[in-house]
Amino acid sequence: MWPLNLFFASKSRNADTKMMKTGFDNEKYLKIQSEHIRDRIAQFDGKLYMELGGKLFDDHHASRVLPGFKPDSKLRMLAQLRDSLEIVIVVSADDIEKNKVRADLGITYDEDVLRLREEFQSRQFMVGSVVITHYNGQHAADQFRHRLERMGIRSYVHYLIDGYPHNVELIASEDGFGKNDYVETSRELVIVTAPGPGSGKMAVCLSQLYNENKRGIHAGYAKFETFPVWNLPLKHPVNIAYEAATADLNDVNMIDPFHLEAYDKIAVNYNRDIEIFPVLNALFEGIYGVNPYKSPTDMGVNMVGFCISDDEVCCNASREEIIRRYYDATNKLADGADNEREVNKILLLFNQAHITTAYRRVTVAAAAKRELSGHTAAAMELSDGTIITSKSSPLLGCSAALLLNATKHLAGIPHEARLIPQSLIEPVQKTKTEYLGAHNPRLHTDEVLVALSVLSQGDERCRRALEQLPQLKGCQVHSTVMLSEVDRKIFKKLGCGLTCDPVKKK
Repeated sequence: MWPLNLFFASKSRNADTKMMKTGFDNEKYLKIQSEHIRDRIAQFDGKLYMELGGKLFDDHHASRVLPGFKPDSKLRMLAQLRDSLEIVIVVSADDIEKNKVRADLGITYDEDVLRLREEFQSRQFMVGSVVITHYNGQHAADQFRHRLERMGIRSYVHYLIDGYPHNVELIASEDGFGKNDYVETSRELVIVTAPGPGSGKMAVCLSQLYNENKRGIHAGYAKFETFPVWNLPLKHPVNIAYEAATADLNDVNMIDPFHLEAYDKIAVNYNRDIEIFPVLNALFEGIYGVNPYKSPTDMGVNMVGFCISDDEVCCNASREEIIRRYYDATNKLADGADNEREVNKILLLFNQAHITTAYRRVTVAAAAKRELSGHTAAAMELSDGTIITSKSSPLLGCSAALLLNATKHLAGIPHEARLIPQSLIEPVQKTKTEYLGAHNPRLHTDEVLVALSVLSQGDERCRRALEQLPQLKGCQVHSTVMLSEVDRKIFKKLGCGLTCDPVKKK
């Protein structure tokens, strides 16, 4: 066991190599990515349908594994092409019928279509229409289409095609893509996006290619997906972190065999794109007579690998992300999810990345604090590598105590100083337990922050402690117990990277 003084207000000699350094040139990315898309448009008749994978807003996975990548980088890049692009939002009729919900936002896919449209328009992007895919007369889809009509939003339907995607002869015919509504677009770059996976983005793009070709327009198709990074090694931590992020889908990174055969060059793609490429090849040949692409990697327009400025920083951040994904998966398992396969997949990725959970310094620090104190504990790694720890007490949970300890350290306030007097905490505890029926009397993080806010009006130390909260953005946190939803949300709002042992509070 490490000595306690290594964990409270301590700093590792090499901690700076793992925290807060930039490893990605975001400005270079904005420039060369937009240039590459312009070049791709020029390869065709001035019309390109680009399938957009991953998150367009708030791409926090990319910003975690590529420090320096801004969560809105894709939007900022597309803003450079704003005058020449329009957006088509795709949603599956099956997902509407089933009231499918986005887990991260807690809203249904049809509601997310409207949210996405509003978000795009608030940034002055043109949203041309909504396409409802997998349509087979679903009543909920009809109702949603009527709602779009009342809102003045153009909508189209694309139908289920028997044998899709393998029945190429039927698909590339008037009884296949020919039955779909032709989506009217007016700009040279059409971004096709959706609330989530499985919505039918690729099928919409290919259907449009078929119907554009009927009209004498030789339109093109491209795929804009950040991960895996095709020009990084297969077992590079950034690519392993992508596998960890999609462990629930069982995606597997692979060497693109078509790219290797065509160019004698190694490129990384993932199983689904590689498996579907022979079908896409046949579809392109069915539409145009020839496929302009020799491999699934050729279809991509991802330049992110050329913008890594410090490989070591990105490798370290990616190893942290793999561990974070492991804790997310084990927490879901502890909550009753049937995801043992996901957990086991990430454990295999640990071996590939040559790490254990001990690679994450706050994990080790929190465990040592728990062992030494005999109570649930938490640890935070600040931007300069300093480790702050805390434990639960009769008054405060370990996460609430951690916020106090961290802000006191940053404000130069002695650790032994009590910012919130016991006389203020006890009445709050009484209200929680006697009047609100709570079983846990300890203060949560939000309650501690409210108390600090109230006290800051007359206490200079509380005011100084509150002023340190912005410095917690990007800091890493680990708890030896699964935190409440309230505490998790507070750390998320503060911008902290939180992990928890898969142990429920008693």
